[in-house]
Amino acid sequence: MKTDFREALRQQVLVGDGAMGTYLYQMGFPVGISYEELNLLRPEVIADVHKQYVDAGALLIETNTFSANRDKLSKYGLEGKVEEINRAGARIARQAAGDQAYVVGAVGSIRAGKRKNISDAELALNFEQHISALLEEDVDGILLETFYDLEELQLALREVRKRSPLPVICQFAVEDGGRTLDGRTLAESFRVLAGEGADVIGFNCRTGPNGIMRSIQTLQGGAGVPLSVFPNAGIPDYIDGKYEYMATPEYFAEFALKFAVGGARIIGGCCGTTPKHIAAMAGALAGYVPETAAYESGAAAATIAPVAEPAQAESLAVEGSRTDADAAQSGGASREPSLVDLVRSRHTVIVELDPPRDLDITKFMNGARALRDVQADALTLADNSLAVTRMSNMALGLKVKDEIGLRPLVHIACRDRNLIGTQSHMMGLDALGIDHVLAVTGDPARFGDLPGSSSVYDLSSFEIIRMIKQLNEGIAFSGKPLKQKAKFVVGAALNPNVKNLDKAVQRMEKKIEAGADYIMTQPVYDPELIVKIYESTKHLSIPIFIGIMPLASGRNAEYLHNEVPGIQLSDEVRKRMAGLEGEEGRKVGVEIAKQLLDTAVRYFNGIYLITPFMFYEMTVQLTQYVREKAARPDSHLCRLPE
Repeated sequence: MKTDFREALRQQVLVGDGAMGTYLYQMGFPVGISYEELNLLRPEVIADVHKQYVDAGALLIETNTFSANRDKLSKYGLEGKVEEINRAGARIARQAAGDQAYVVGAVGSIRAGKRKNISDAELALNFEQHISALLEEDVDGILLETFYDLEELQLALREVRKRSPLPVICQFAVEDGGRTLDGRTLAESFRVLAGEGADVIGFNCRTGPNGIMRSIQTLQGGAGVPLSVFPNAGIPDYIDGKYEYMATPEYFAEFALKFAVGGARIIGGCCGTTPKHIAAMAGALAGYVPETAAYESGAAAATIAPVAEPAQAESLAVEGSRTDADAAQSGGASREPSLVDLVRSRHTVIVELDPPRDLDITKFMNGARALRDVQADALTLADNSLAVTRMSNMALGLKVKDEIGLRPLVHIACRDRNLIGTQSHMMGLDALGIDHVLAVTGDPARFGDLPGSSSVYDLSSFEIIRMIKQLNEGIAFSGKPLKQKAKFVVGAALNPNVKNLDKAVQRMEKKIEAGADYIMTQPVYDPELIVKIYESTKHLSIPIFIGIMPLASGRNAEYLHNEVPGIQLSDEVRKRMAGLEGEEGRKVGVEIAKQLLDTAVRYFNGIYLITPFMFYEMTVQLTQYVREKAARPDSHLCRLPE
């Protein structure tokens, strides 16, 4: 018969198990499947992994249920099997552990990677279902792991405490040597959780043993409750088509003793660790007796020592966020008016010029200069539109800004970059002073010029808007403070060329709720539709830039109408362009665009001109036309955003 779990924590160091997901990957199970579903499909495989860890010396086993919540399982169409998967996971672990190891129900973060994209109410429902299913089986406790912010972890802990007095382990995922969470020191965060009933608090994932050790050291006087640590096996490397972790079992054995001396009562492994790592740690800890043999679980929270003296703590707080003076200096009255500022007082013209598909930027730069000379307000650059590989819009945006003096507005597609790459890209744009962006989903890669490439789509257009606006709060995608705030003005797209315009507007309103500052539409080729867009959006307070793209030829018109998503031409326009090519086609295309602009400038201050095939002379003419039209007394502005 095992000792009571809490009593065991007072008397000894418990060796935890190692990774499940990355170990299954090493066994040949591919990335992209639900490893939790294997509780139902391949229970013998999961049982064997648990048994390997028990045989290696693990005294604590986690159920294979880390992502077994409704939100995560819905990606695989498994949202209806939450209870079944969790119950199966707990039973498999219990059978494998027998009387040799404790079993804790694993519950992972839901917000990780998409901060603020799910409400507290939705989180609570997800955690309630997940946790209840585990508690209905024979688990010894609950492990809340890989949480990036205190608020979500508190919410999950409360859901456990509403239902059970069982021990709860709470674990944060912090950066290497991380010292803060949501603006609080780690000691403060630990104190909050201990006060709400956490029995064990610690760290897992995101970093290796050294990084977690440095985080523990920031606690200084101790945590006041038992500590737990489950580090990764270092940073993975991509070798011969597979991800491999470099940290050896011997390295983990060395750190196991250091963790124990530092106050850890549960020591296991996270990503990249295997039964060999656990066996090495179990061997290193054999016979180890903790110096402090007694804990009043949770009651010692008030004894947590501060991480720094008051003066030091104050300096850390200032480091994590800008002062009012800093904010005024970087984003106050001295800053150039944004496009949103301009469009509230006058007609404002954005012109799109696609980056080249080759290495010659001569024509592009000539076009940018010509558009500057006719007083275009911004040059917007797509992000590999139609999934066709083009030169980096960040690089060209900087050249346009610095060499030509025209404001760049760069598109950010969700297709090509994962969360890491997207945040890195945004941080780079901020450093370069490129602060106007348009967030778009991006066309699938399989339809582009490299169909063998993959579409990432870590984020939807709604999520990327939220996360970019989060950078404006000085907070990284992970929730980490960034020491200063970004200044992005974020646009979103509207496709009005649909059967049900009201539904398209409702989708746009969700983007506005996510934080969009302005809207840019797909090209419109019908004056009546421009009026309909006005009528459907006149209740909104943010500006809309109506898209106008002059047609270059009859073939161009048919291609756009039949093959390009989001673009529809009226029958009249198609008839006027039919059979026209070359200079004649471009001439008629400009005439049609001017007629559309006659309507557009009466209803919208924002005009978005799209240059076809680098024929920038066409959008130069149209920019001049808008300026002339706007200067006339009969140019009535029906839509002036407040």
